[in-house]
Amino acid sequence: MAPVLDIDALIDSPETRVIVCCGSGGVGKTTTAAALALRAAERGRQTVVLTIDPARRLAQALGLRELGNHPRQVSVAGFEPKGELWAMMLDMRRTFDDMVQQHAGPERAQQLLQNPFYQTISTSFSGTQEYMAMEKLGQLAASGDWDLIIVDTPPSRSALDFLDAPNRLSTALDGRMIRLLTGPAKAGSWGLRKVVSAGVTMFAKAVSTIIGGQLLADASAFMQAFDSMFGGFRERARKTAELLRSPGTAFLVVAAPEPDALREASYFVERLSKESMPLSGLVANRTHPVLADLSAEEARSAADALERDGRSAPLATAVLRLHADRVALAEREKRLLERFTRAHGEVPVARVPALPSDVHDVTGLRDIGDRLATQEA
Repeated sequence: MAPVLDIDALIDSPETRVIVCCGSGGVGKTTTAAALALRAAERGRQTVVLTIDPARRLAQALGLRELGNHPRQVSVAGFEPKGELWAMMLDMRRTFDDMVQQHAGPERAQQLLQNPFYQTISTSFSGTQEYMAMEKLGQLAASGDWDLIIVDTPPSRSALDFLDAPNRLSTALDGRMIRLLTGPAKAGSWGLRKVVSAGVTMFAKAVSTIIGGQLLADASAFMQAFDSMFGGFRERARKTAELLRSPGTAFLVVAAPEPDALREASYFVERLSKESMPLSGLVANRTHPVLADLSAEEARSAADALERDGRSAPLATAVLRLHADRVALAEREKRLLERFTRAHGEVPVARVPALPSDVHDVTGLRDIGDRLATQEA
């Protein structure tokens, strides 16, 4: 049997500085992250929650009209935490723009921001969203304004994108074609510039027939302007990777008790272990525990008996059949979770029962937090 995940011990520990909620899409990561942040603030932590999910569920649940790219304090009726709760939603383009303005200098930053190639990659380059999430996490950690940062990771088909993004984006921007584009700017002498420029000219003629001359010119101008801040870009990616591996970071894998979600969770757990990432446990979300000590077979037999005897008890019959279906569902979920724990017996698990309706306010988030913290051994 898997050990029980002690949520309160995790969020109460001053050693815990970052909690990363990850998993496949549609399993309740955003709600879980918000509930953890709310509970941590109510227990005295100075907490900020960062969501990458563009949906407005987090803002609505926290009683806010909207969230922006900078933290906003949560202050609503009925919420008087011992600590503080701040929330924000990642704006990928704004974060990229802020990074350029901070590290490139006024003149160079203006060149970059107005470049058409930059305007394209800042919103659509593979890995940009995940990397900007990490860039924002680094900014929040460096500020020192909060003692607990909770991250709701991007909703991607593969949670591994989040871990790979810094290295993938750095490698792509340091690739062979990019180095050829920046070659003329890096050449140190007239002779070398002449040779490199001749090579790039031949390269440009070949590539421009495929992607278009203007796009190639924009890309070359972008990379020459970007080159001065590229070292800092890679250095921050390295620091981000170190932060994710530090003892103060805790990864929580969130999954629904469904085959695909648990398969993704299993793969992610293995990857975290391989990469020496600090995994704290699995949150099995939206489970369906049995509410009465009555087997599915007994419930169906009782319902059949009522119908066979001709007794007019349609409500009782319906409740019995509903209970039988609930037991069957609970047993299926139990088998799936047992399969996961057999493969990963050392991973602590917290089970969160499904609610009858969506969470849309602080009370609902508090209920989720209570359920996360109340686990049976």
